[in-house]
Amino acid sequence: MSVTQPAAEAVIAADASAPQPAPGATPPRTPLVARAAAELVGTAALVAVVVGSGIQATELTQDVGLQLLANSLATVFGLGVLIALLGPVSGAHFNPAVTLAEWWTARRGGGGVNSRELAVYVPSQIVGAIAGAILADAMFGEPLVKWSTHDRSAGNLLLSEVVATAGLILLIFGLARTDRLRFAPVAVASYIGAAYWFTASTSFANPAVTIGRAFTDTFAGIAPASVPAFVGVQLVGAVVGLALVAVIFMRGKTEQEAPTA
Repeated sequence: MSVTQPAAEAVIAADASAPQPAPGATPPRTPLVARAAAELVGTAALVAVVVGSGIQATELTQDVGLQLLANSLATVFGLGVLIALLGPVSGAHFNPAVTLAEWWTARRGGGGVNSRELAVYVPSQIVGAIAGAILADAMFGEPLVKWSTHDRSAGNLLLSEVVATAGLILLIFGLARTDRLRFAPVAVASYIGAAYWFTASTSFANPAVTIGRAFTDTFAGIAPASVPAFVGVQLVGAVVGLALVAVIFMRGKTEQEAPTA
C-alpha cells in the first residue's frame, strides 16, 4: 500500500515542524551506541579545533591577542557546526558537566540521561577529547603526546572556570526551560566565544576538554598538575549553574496547585 501525495506531504511537514533535540534534551529513540559515537567524535572534533587553531595561530603571528582571536573564532564556528550536526543524535553535550547536570535533572523528574547513559557518555567524551588533542598534534607535526607545561593553577583562573561553567549550564538549561533549544548552536557557541575573552582562564568550562588539552604542549594546553583543580571547580560551576536555573526559571503554580482562601 502506497502513501497518497497529500498524506506524504503532511508527514514531511510534521517532521519538519517537530522540535529537534539539542544540548540538554537527548533524543530517546536514538540507539545508545550511535549517541556514544556522536559524543566521542564530537568531543574529538571540538578539541581538534581548539588545539589545532591554537597551533596555527602561534605559527602565523607572535601577537598573543591575535592568537587568542583566531583560537576563539575557530572554536565558535566549529562548536556551532558540531552542535547543529550532532545535536539531533546525542544532544551534543561534548561535556561531562552538561551530561552530569542533565542526569541530575532527570533524577529530579525532568528529561535527560539515565545512569546507564551517563556511564557511556562521560568516558566517550574523555576518550574523544584525548583523541582530538593527539589528532591536532599529528596534523601539525607536533609530538603526538607531550604533556603540557602551561601552568593554570592561579586562584583567579579557578574562579573564572566556576563562572564560565555556571554560565554555560545556565544558558543550556535556561533554553530548555523556555523551549528555545533550537537556538542552542548559535547561543552556546556565542557564549563560549565571549567567555574566551571575559574570563581569565579563556573558558575551558569542560572537564573532558580540560583532560584532553593536557596531552598537548601547545598554545591551548594545560599542565597535568592543573587539571584536577580545573575539573573540580568546573563541577562546582555546574552545581551553581543548576541552582541559578532553579531560581531564575522557577515554574509558577497552576490554579489547581494554588492554595485556596
